Amino acid sequence: MKRQYIIISALLACIALYFIEQVIITDYLVKTITKVLLFTLIPTVYMKRFKKQRVEQALHHPQINHRRLKLGFLFGIAAFAIILLVYYFLHPVIDLDRIASELQTKSKITPANFILVGLYITLGNSFLEEFFFRGFVFLNLYELNHKKTAYIYSALLFGFYHIAIFKTWFNMGLTSLALVGLIGIGFVFNWLDTQSKNFINSWIVHILADSAIILIGLKMFEMIN
Repeated sequence: MKRQYIIISALLACIALYFIEQVIITDYLVKTITKVLLFTLIPTVYMKRFKKQRVEQALHHPQINHRRLKLGFLFGIAAFAIILLVYYFLHPVIDLDRIASELQTKSKITPANFILVGLYITLGNSFLEEFFFRGFVFLNLYELNHKKTAYIYSALLFGFYHIAIFKTWFNMGLTSLALVGLIGIGFVFNWLDTQSKNFINSWIVHILADSAIILIGLKMFEMIN
């Protein structure tokens, strides 16, 4: 019952977010509120119904070890550098004007509010995604001794969840490359969190990776203005 709840509820949440992003096409604030509600309420129900614990108990993990967090920083710095290198080599085939236009028309993200949105993405959204995909989906399945399912399902779900965000940004080749990369990153994030038994390591990597993406976003808005 626990495994079924995790798998089905996580899948339904991602389907709902895809529908909101690509079908209803709402602005960034509505999408953010919906994601916050889904990514917090679903794990909260699981913790109260199946684990009989409060959210703050799950976030306060006694095994957090500062020495183990070094892995997060090392992988995070590597992710930051890799993303910038990939952008350097691939930016000629990326339609930045199209992406910027879509962000402004569909999500209402403009040069004026991009810094604020970027700060939220780097710190708030990254925490939310790690709490959900690693803290809720991966670690709970892993603790239930469904280790192979935990690795594969959470990584695949993490990758396909992002399709809703960049589906219309890239051509098929770049979209496939991004999807494979995200699924691979999902596996790395999972492994990192088995070392510390919490999602803090993957969150650190996520923050640094998103920081590189925000820098690219700033450059994009500079180029079109």
